[in-house]
Amino acid sequence: MSETKNRPYHHGDLRRALIGTALDMLATDQNWTFTLREVARRTGVSHAAPYKHFRDREMLLRELARIGFVRLGESMTEAMSLGLASTRARFTAAAQACIRFACQNPGLYRLMFSSDADKTIDPQLHDAAMDTFGILLRLLRDGQQDGSFRPVAVSALAAASWAQVHGLAMLAISNQLLEEKVGSAPVPASLDVLLDGMCRSD
Repeated sequence: MSETKNRPYHHGDLRRALIGTALDMLATDQNWTFTLREVARRTGVSHAAPYKHFRDREMLLRELARIGFVRLGESMTEAMSLGLASTRARFTAAAQACIRFACQNPGLYRLMFSSDADKTIDPQLHDAAMDTFGILLRLLRDGQQDGSFRPVAVSALAAASWAQVHGLAMLAISNQLLEEKVGSAPVPASLDVLLDGMCRSD
């Protein structure tokens, strides 16, 4: 990324520019060890400029995580809106979209579920995470209403499915889904096993 010293920004543009730089750094480095000073330098502004929008580095990281949850939710929603005939097919599409998002944004995905993205102290981050989780909950409730999924507590279905999908995503971005361990198509095979357990047998 080219750097320009003391580049002028309007107030809102500066915030967007800082976030864009931080997202680029996260995508390139796959970690979030950068400082606000480094973000400012790469954005081409003074080292004090980020503090007009972010109290500290942790506040910026939480904003990146919030953006990640919004983008993840959009990816899942888009995948489910492709005219799929069954709830099971929509669940599979949403799950695969989640795993694909993680593989395309491994650094951001890890940050979203790290202790640096503390949802208990950031209402906007909390709401974004819950909105994304709400996509799963609505899908599961739809499946129960149309008779696809078992009539158990939706929280149990949510916990089982979220743990499975998130686990697959983390294994995928850590390059642990090796063929000699889990076969040549571990994601669809694992989702089929999960859905066989979630779906009604009658």
